[in-house]
Amino acid sequence: MTHDHDLVLRPTAAQTEAALNPPPGRTGGDLVVETLAGLGATTVFGLPGQHALGVFDALRRSDLRYVGLRVENNAGFAADAYGRITGEAAPLLLSTGPGALTSLAALHEARAASAPVLAISSQVPTAGLGGGRHGYLHELPDQAASFRGVVKSVHTVRTQSQIPSAIAQAWTSALTAPHGPVWVEIPQDVLLARTAVPVVTGGDTFPEELPPRPELTAVAADLLSRAARPAIIAGGGVVRADASKKLRQLAERLQAPVVTTFGGKGAFPWTHPLSLQSWLEDRHTTDFLEDADVLLVVGSGLGELSSNYHTFEPRGRVVQIEADLGKLESNHPALGVHADARLALQALLETVGERPDPTAPERVRALLDRVRERIAAQGLTLEQDVLAAVRRALPAASPSFWDMTILTYWAWSAFDAKGPNTMHSAQGAGGLGYGFPAALGAAAADPTRPVLAVSGDGGALYSVAELATARQYDLNVTWLIVDDGGYGILREYMTDAFGQATATELTRPDFVALAESFGVPGVRTSPGTLETDLAKALAAPGPQVVVLPAALRMFAPTHLG
Repeated sequence: MTHDHDLVLRPTAAQTEAALNPPPGRTGGDLVVETLAGLGATTVFGLPGQHALGVFDALRRSDLRYVGLRVENNAGFAADAYGRITGEAAPLLLSTGPGALTSLAALHEARAASAPVLAISSQVPTAGLGGGRHGYLHELPDQAASFRGVVKSVHTVRTQSQIPSAIAQAWTSALTAPHGPVWVEIPQDVLLARTAVPVVTGGDTFPEELPPRPELTAVAADLLSRAARPAIIAGGGVVRADASKKLRQLAERLQAPVVTTFGGKGAFPWTHPLSLQSWLEDRHTTDFLEDADVLLVVGSGLGELSSNYHTFEPRGRVVQIEADLGKLESNHPALGVHADARLALQALLETVGERPDPTAPERVRALLDRVRERIAAQGLTLEQDVLAAVRRALPAASPSFWDMTILTYWAWSAFDAKGPNTMHSAQGAGGLGYGFPAALGAAAADPTRPVLAVSGDGGALYSVAELATARQYDLNVTWLIVDDGGYGILREYMTDAFGQATATELTRPDFVALAESFGVPGVRTSPGTLETDLAKALAAPGPQVVVLPAALRMFAPTHLG
């Protein structure tokens, strides 16, 4: 009798031939690129460095496409976006010490947003490991320690035979829910030495599924079926799990209004009769959610931004579906279901009953009317007009990547993403400089659609070096820079809190002239011409820059009172 666990994949004749007669001149670096190719990678991001040259030399002997950025942190943002768009683990190749450490902010964002990034770094030669002070260039007492609190898992290689398995394990970790960045480090001498390890010809890995416990979904289905005023908060976990259609089916069956978090933008249709849209920084929405007798939270930890700065206090039962065990019931007591959003929603669809409620769309309309009235009373027509112009100019299927700037804060609440996995921002970790390099990664993932990046002038200065990358690879990214002369949102925060702002004003370049110096077309626009100029740039091939001089204001918060 043959059991499943007795089955072994037999190598093909070609695989056997490659293993027995490997091409000459292979090194540990070749094992890295062979393993990545075997796992299905097609594109890698990164920067070369002295200790990592063995990997970069091997790239020229492989079919992998290399996209090189100018700063390691930006390379990490590009890999993050590539992973979000494709759902694949995006390889990020880095060198030891300063190069590796410069990527930390990007890996922090990838971890917060559950983006699968496979970071592979070199290390000092094997003789320098162990924490001694040997004086090698880039030496750290414990390089991996700098990453353990940031990434999902750390994988250390000490010999060439460990390379394929370590990378495969890291790949599996990155793609197991919740997705996230992982770290592999390999010493310089291991990468450079000639290898007798056979050619890596296979690399199938099977990320572990995270199904819900059936007794929990049975209770959740019963609560939702019997609820008088159910509501749903849909987070980024719905988008990462590709579960938007299942979410819509469940909401319609229950007639439950749905609000999407800023990380879950596009998880539910914006104009659907049950859509509360994304007005989470609004007391009317907070009150509506608090009034739900059963609140289903899918793929969100109900953190600071998703809870109106922790002013949200649910009065009914909470059912929380979350793949990240650390986020389960971390802010509110709940029936906690530790599961992938897609599998959990499918389980609910199989057991939940129909729940007619003709009043639900009425209540949704009434709430959105109250939100609109509150915003309209603040006289912020410029901000709303600018955001509407961006939406009209951007093709519905095109992804957009937003830096931490005032227009982004508006977009979190008021922008129709037009679909799942199309609007991304740095709201997970909140670092500056995300928008443009992330958009480059998305354009590398799918060159058939134009991609929009949005930055303020402060955030743009983190990323100007990548204009060279955009031009070198001719990536279809249009970069909208809203120039208000400084860190606009910090200016507002400080003025409101202290009466005046400090350290927020910036000397900045002529962004149009700077773009043109890189060979990237640039145009200075105005609120009245923004839609036309932005649409023209998005329709043009290759990189484009559109600069909007404008001092935008933020709508008044509701959590402070």
